[in-house]
Amino acid sequence: MKIALLLDPATRNMVFNEKCLKRLEKSGEVVINENGTDFDSVAPIIKDADVVVTSWGNKPIDEEYLALCPNLKLLIHAAGSVKPVVSDALWKKGVRVTASANVLSMGVSETALGFTIAASKNFFAHNENIHNGGWAEGKENIRELYDLTIGVVGGGWAGRHYIELMQSFDVDIVLYDPFISEERACELGVRKADFETLLKESDIVSIHAPQIPETYHMFNAETLKLMKKDAVLINTARGTIIDENALYNHMLEGNLKYACLDVTDPEPPAADNPLRSIKNCIMTPHLAGLANNGLKKIGQHVCEELELFISDGKLETEVTEEMLARMA
Repeated sequence: MKIALLLDPATRNMVFNEKCLKRLEKSGEVVINENGTDFDSVAPIIKDADVVVTSWGNKPIDEEYLALCPNLKLLIHAAGSVKPVVSDALWKKGVRVTASANVLSMGVSETALGFTIAASKNFFAHNENIHNGGWAEGKENIRELYDLTIGVVGGGWAGRHYIELMQSFDVDIVLYDPFISEERACELGVRKADFETLLKESDIVSIHAPQIPETYHMFNAETLKLMKKDAVLINTARGTIIDENALYNHMLEGNLKYACLDVTDPEPPAADNPLRSIKNCIMTPHLAGLANNGLKKIGQHVCEELELFISDGKLETEVTEEMLARMA
């Protein structure tokens, strides 16, 4: 079996350590790309491959590439969304596709948990108060993660992992996701609700929805008004989901305890973005996904998926063409 790593050297070093590369070699002949991601650089690597591994920066595996590897069976995308690397020709050929979105999503949901705890405990305001010479003023604004309603918008990889993390606390979890049935929501241990109900009931709302036309500015002037005045809004998904001007005006009027934004639209936020002036709008530089040493988890996932595929044809994180419309 020939396994073609199409990643450019910098990306390969970012997601694979030597241990994972040696583990891949136990599954077949591993061919490594030492150049860029243009066709001329990748063509010799992909020729006669049975498995290709792509990542950030790779181009779609289309007819031109597929002509070089007629026996291609599996594409493993060592990154999140597969949309940049799949093609109609790939689906038509029946090549199976899997990706590391679930691995990246763990970092996202864990960051959302961090925001959840920090905002509930009021870390941000207390830190500022102490730096300004105060001490314990405002402790009455602390809330424990007990007897609160947590609203989760989106039940994909990140949303489901966030739900699992929140189930360690004695809270009521409400889910909005039009693609998840009542039965599936029960299996996840959550209560399914429509979007408006979730906003009205939730003390903390964590966004895990994909960036698709249906989610564009779903948090806007009208929907933000439905939220509790002292609610916390967390966005570790995509900046386009929130109308930032509407959020600024909403918070300027004294609404929301915190908005915790790891993503903005655009990124980085403009220097004159008014949200920069709102002290209880906490902004981080799109760091929720895996970073630095954590990115090596992706290489481990690639090995695990390939080994599963070889042993019994199963894939834990398979992506089908039908799934794309509701994925990031």
